[in-house]
Amino acid sequence: MHIRSVPRRSPKPRRTRTGVALRALSLPLAALLAVSACSSGGATTTAGSAARAELAALPKATPSALGPYYGQKLSWRSCGTPGFQCATMRAPLDYAHPDAGDVRLAVSRKKATGPGKRLGSLLVNPGGPGGSAVGYVQSYAGVGYPAPLRARYDLVAVDPRGVARSEPVECLDGRRMDAYTQTDTTPDDRRETDGLVDAYRGFAEGCGAHAARLLRHVSTVEAARDMDILRSVLGDRRLTYVGASYGTFLGATYAGLFPDRVGRLVLDGALDPSLSARELNLEQTAGFETAFRSFAKDCARRRDCPLGGRESEIGPRLKSFFGALDRRPLPTGDPDGRELGEALATTGVIAAMYDESSWEQLRAALTAAIEDRDGAGLLALSDTYYQRDPDGRYTNLMSANAAVNCLDLPAAFGTPEQVEQTLPSFEKASPVFGEGLAWASLNCAYWPVRPTGRPHRITAKGAAPIVVVGTTRDPATPYRWAQSLARQLTSARLLTYVGDGHTAYGRGSRCIDSAIDAYLLDGTPPAPKKRCS
Repeated sequence: MHIRSVPRRSPKPRRTRTGVALRALSLPLAALLAVSACSSGGATTTAGSAARAELAALPKATPSALGPYYGQKLSWRSCGTPGFQCATMRAPLDYAHPDAGDVRLAVSRKKATGPGKRLGSLLVNPGGPGGSAVGYVQSYAGVGYPAPLRARYDLVAVDPRGVARSEPVECLDGRRMDAYTQTDTTPDDRRETDGLVDAYRGFAEGCGAHAARLLRHVSTVEAARDMDILRSVLGDRRLTYVGASYGTFLGATYAGLFPDRVGRLVLDGALDPSLSARELNLEQTAGFETAFRSFAKDCARRRDCPLGGRESEIGPRLKSFFGALDRRPLPTGDPDGRELGEALATTGVIAAMYDESSWEQLRAALTAAIEDRDGAGLLALSDTYYQRDPDGRYTNLMSANAAVNCLDLPAAFGTPEQVEQTLPSFEKASPVFGEGLAWASLNCAYWPVRPTGRPHRITAKGAAPIVVVGTTRDPATPYRWAQSLARQLTSARLLTYVGDGHTAYGRGSRCIDSAIDAYLLDGTPPAPKKRCS
């Protein structure tokens, strides 16, 4: 999938529509080469997905073998970030065999500051899969969520298994990741196709070599079960949760497994669990095209648009620019010698689609590249997407993203020939990005671990009201996914933001924010079919 964490540029408390570049905090869509399955499109549900199995709830009684995990006491300590405490929680590596060993999960919290009656714990997750929830709560949610929420809730986060501080899955070192992210994802001949396949194989082999023990146990179902242990350990009878992007899938999975333990759940930028990897990728491709058209319309009205003054010209000109980079990359001044080729440039443009506040930065980067042959600006956008620092180090976002996605769903494609057969539908969905996103969907074909999940519906019968939030021009989690998930969940209320960007809460809409804040503080869900702009 191409889903990543919620982008936040600043750790300062602020409730504006901040830029994507997928997170200075977390870009949850998963890098182009490292994921495989998310997108936007037309009808809300396909005929195939409507008939798919439903996620079954677990028995209400906690199995005795899990008793030691549910009864553990966390040892809280200072963790270097003022106001926050950290702890390590144990969970079974394999829930089917709890005696097979533990996985240790990093937890952080900021206790309620008062005044007002404490409402318990509010668990947050920014998405990914692979985004650090601990980093998110310490850098944004714990200081940037509205004061009334911080006054009455303990803000809590756990890095899911395999992510960041929780026994991270690591696949490639920085040097090899540099090579991987520059791999040509629009192969022109058999040699380039073989090169792309070799890159995917090498990435998968690296994951298998470095994380063999954990790789079979990083599924979303297991992460959701970990959250229930945390709920119990924190002393909460029900789970209160805000999940964004992939975090909506994690939250919905929790609701499906433990409907009677659902408190107040906000699922912002929703995924549709009933879709296959191929359906998700194709629909997300259309979602990026929708976002790009919105950018093109805005760009055409501005004097500094480097792609022309007519909206109809902008897509073809950008596609032509990518083609020129495929033949002749641009210098960037990068100390490690990286040039800006088609792959990195495409990633940089896609990163800017997450939030319209990044469009000015994108126009400047494109102007420098097209007029001055300087690729530094687009390279910087790409590095933010991939979470690469100036010293050439990467977080484990891309590794964890692939590990979770390739375990949760069967691969979108099994061979290059299958990709070639489907290319026309991807290129129709997005003339600009379709070809590259189709080939990016091949990565799970070579994964060293067989998938344990399948597409399914989540109804969570008996759960308390759940708020599902969708943005009409969201590039990474298309609006139709929110509509579909809201129809599946029996207690859902759909809250719609009419606008651009990935996710809606805390990004500038007073209407959205007030509706969600009221729900979290008072338990009052938004009115049915409420729309905000």
